[in-house]
Amino acid sequence: MRRPCGRGPLVSLAVGAVAVITSWLLGWCGSSAGFRLFIPEELSRYRGGPGDPGLYLALLGRVYDVSSGRRHYEPGAHYSGFAGRVIGRFYREDGLPTPELIQVEAMMAKGLEANKQAQQEKQKFPPCNAEWSATKGTRFWCSQKSGGVSRDWIGVPRKLYKPGSKEPRCVCVRTTGPPSDQTLDNPTHRNRGDLDDPSLTEYPGCPALAITCSFPL
Repeated sequence: MRRPCGRGPLVSLAVGAVAVITSWLLGWCGSSAGFRLFIPEELSRYRGGPGDPGLYLALLGRVYDVSSGRRHYEPGAHYSGFAGRVIGRFYREDGLPTPELIQVEAMMAKGLEANKQAQQEKQKFPPCNAEWSATKGTRFWCSQKSGGVSRDWIGVPRKLYKPGSKEPRCVCVRTTGPPSDQTLDNPTHRNRGDLDDPSLTEYPGCPALAITCSFPL
């Protein structure tokens, strides 16, 4: 197995293993220079106990230093059973990947693609700013940084409906220029931005081009 390539992220108990996989796939560990191989017996010494040389976790054939998450992995912690051990059998004796590894990698590829699509959608439809109070009710509004997305337009609040979602969510929609999905072979547009996207609806009682929508109790 490869040597530790950096400290694992602090993660919740529920998503620890997935976060480690993701960090590997996203290249958080940097270059592969200076690899060190571990055998299970040697790895078992790295459980974070008194006198142990470190606190390591092995996943998908790579060893991670999870000392930064010691409170999750040290002896007696909820995830202590993972430390100093190989999690899963992802390689055969001849070094070839197991069907389980191939399945995990396929699932991770789907997850990364879904995350990429979600980020693209967030750029197209940034979340609205929102606030609620017992006296004023609910207010949605858009700004050039709403939803954590910096941009050169503000947009107007709209309900975005997604397949499989029970409730719509408020997003900011660009009101000028061509639609985001306009193809190069169709240069004409109505200078309405993404307002005509079929997954959007207006908020009742809110002016169509208002950047703020308020709904008193």
